[in-house]
Amino acid sequence: MAKLSQLARETDRAFHQKNTAHKVRASFSRRTFLLTGFGSAMGAGLAFGFARQARASIVLPPLPAGAQLPAADTLFEPTIWCTIAPDGEVTVNIVRAEMGQHVGTALARIIADEMDADWNRVRIDYVNTEKRFAGQYVTGGSWSVWATWDLFRQAGAAARYLLVQEAARLLGTTPEACRVNDGIVVGPNGSLTFGQIVSHAADNATLLKKSLTPQEMAALPLKTPQQRTLIGRPVAALDIPPKVTGHAVYGCDVHFDDMVYARPKLPPTRYGARVRRVDDSQSRKVPGYERFIVLDDPTNEVQGWVVVIAKSWPAAKLATDLLKVEWTPTPAQEVSEADLLVRARKLHEDPRSGTNIYDDPGVGKAFDTAEETFSQTYTTAPVAHFTLEPVNATARLHEGIWEIHTGNQWQSLILPTLAKAAGVPQDQVRMITYYLGGGFGRRLNGDYAVPALLASKALGGRPVKLMLARNDDMAFDSIRSPSFQSISCALDYQNKGIRAMRYDVVAGWPTLAAAPAFMAEGMGGKKYDPFALSGADHWYDVGPFHLRAICNDLANQTFRPGWLRAVSAGWTPWALESYIDEAADQLDQDPVAFRLAMLDGKGRNAGSAPNAIGGAHRQAAVLQRLAELINWPDVQDTLPSDTGIGIATTFGQERNMPTWTAGAAQVHVNQTTGQITCQKIWLVVDAGTIVDPDGARAQIEGGALWGLSMALFEGTEIVHGTIAARNLNNYTPLRMGDDPEIEIVFMDNTYKPMGLGEPGVTVVAPAIGNAIYNASGFRLRHLPMRPQDILTAQKQGA
Repeated sequence: MAKLSQLARETDRAFHQKNTAHKVRASFSRRTFLLTGFGSAMGAGLAFGFARQARASIVLPPLPAGAQLPAADTLFEPTIWCTIAPDGEVTVNIVRAEMGQHVGTALARIIADEMDADWNRVRIDYVNTEKRFAGQYVTGGSWSVWATWDLFRQAGAAARYLLVQEAARLLGTTPEACRVNDGIVVGPNGSLTFGQIVSHAADNATLLKKSLTPQEMAALPLKTPQQRTLIGRPVAALDIPPKVTGHAVYGCDVHFDDMVYARPKLPPTRYGARVRRVDDSQSRKVPGYERFIVLDDPTNEVQGWVVVIAKSWPAAKLATDLLKVEWTPTPAQEVSEADLLVRARKLHEDPRSGTNIYDDPGVGKAFDTAEETFSQTYTTAPVAHFTLEPVNATARLHEGIWEIHTGNQWQSLILPTLAKAAGVPQDQVRMITYYLGGGFGRRLNGDYAVPALLASKALGGRPVKLMLARNDDMAFDSIRSPSFQSISCALDYQNKGIRAMRYDVVAGWPTLAAAPAFMAEGMGGKKYDPFALSGADHWYDVGPFHLRAICNDLANQTFRPGWLRAVSAGWTPWALESYIDEAADQLDQDPVAFRLAMLDGKGRNAGSAPNAIGGAHRQAAVLQRLAELINWPDVQDTLPSDTGIGIATTFGQERNMPTWTAGAAQVHVNQTTGQITCQKIWLVVDAGTIVDPDGARAQIEGGALWGLSMALFEGTEIVHGTIAARNLNNYTPLRMGDDPEIEIVFMDNTYKPMGLGEPGVTVVAPAIGNAIYNASGFRLRHLPMRPQDILTAQKQGA
């Protein structure tokens, strides 16, 4: 991750924030209904639609109607991460995208705790792209709290230090004689609020000129865990009220008076199509239809796209349906799911393919001399993001700057592409931040902003709101690639253990497709995608270990593989933890005891500071705690027929920032229909310090339900070079009625906080797979696990 951050800083460019104001048009909708219901009861301060302030993007809690942020030259800005106003308001700048994970509340409390601010006077500002925030724009990988922890603690300490220095001067005492509590500095002969200090400093221009060097900041003392007042304690969330009342502004809410609407007519496949002919004779009959545009894209992001322009979204949607476009055929149109699997097996069988991550001496000898070897393969189907808000972007040329109004998870990744599309230097492009109506990794790719900009460019900079309909969004989603995994072990029957392991992982590589600069380096200097392997580089002691990452090149040529919640850790633990249960069964071992014996913390599994202190011993601890929680193994004797409990453990989701996780699932299998019902999930999580307890629990719950959805419900297949499922008629995420009971336990310690957005996903599928085996005796080795798979296994006697 350190390397990633460094690379991100190198790729970021100058994007100077300009003042912008836009209006949000209210109409009768779900949102106006909410406002009618809640707004009238909560006061005039909740009037919908606010003109954005000069420095603000999304400010929460929302400013009262007509209120303005204080003038910039009156603010005390100890670092770029926060300001303190003369009225005492502390505003924390949030660069991470908000997509339902309450990241602003979690991050703000880190800085507020360290400065001893009054939480009731804290605001959060989801900022637009600016040069000063370069290198911080990625929101994904469960990195936000982990990557911000040290930075915000230091920034909070700097603010507190400077405020106390100034307060001591004003009170005629020494800083050592002062203490701070809830935004008030108290001395032996009086006290001052943060607002009073800043207000006085503004009059005398003293404090506002002070700054600290990086060395001085690094030397500032930080609070001990026992001194913290906000970290790990319940506080009011800052983002939830506007979401409930309908005040939250999403990308699809953007409106300009002279704006037109656009919808793309998509080619059959993402790559290689060229437009031969366009017939809009039927589209011209749609009231509001204006024209079509064949996009001239110098970036090759939207190859063969035709955009329909209309005065309203309904008109754009209908006219696009009626538009007839003829494209050149592409090789990808002939590719199916079966072709991808055939290619994966062929690559796996070729010892020259892929990149070795581990190749310990002795693997070959261990296999050659083993009493028996044991091999299995596992496959997973493609999975879509299916964000509730389909991707969209509004582009316009405003005061010489190309503005892109949208929600995005990695602004600095797409900004250079947008600049190339516009044909301008990068400092002439700015992204304006909005809420994301679901991200889950889809909006790490900003490809959907390119056609909006190109359409606006074709119209001379006129505002264009481009939205993809649901079926468009599904067709060109950056899906989780189908995968093939092969695991083999040399078994030691005498010692009931594993002597050596070979593990091959074959899949489409999302990082190669979208951000090749972030590829990792394996043995021999060969590149590989770490986000198509994480989870396979486990912490078990299995003797000599050979781990190989292989890119399914046919997948990358056919569609754009994407990062989806938990990324590869959403499917590698599925194979590994299923295999470990199978190996334990081969050796007649209890699966929990078998795992604990291998989590010995030796060698490369010892762990290291600051992220992986304790190493495999902490993974063993969560597994042991889980076993106690569910009363393993005795619990299995208490279950009804056709019901089983399975367990799994991971370090979701990356080895260099492990969140140690153990999970169990109780499953019932209907032997007549094959129906699989997940009745309960238990999760034990060691993520170090828990910053936001309520948010942490929500993150783990959400992850577990996502994992359940992908284990039993979601999934599609590649047909003619794209995915078959296009909407909820044939794509079936988990429904509310399928929710199981969930019990979560967090390990109590003060280690550095790790990520929580994705670890909850990682253990659920293998725990369910192992539970299905314990309930039915059938081992399923493909995700998702469908009722038909049970019935097929029954017929085959598997």
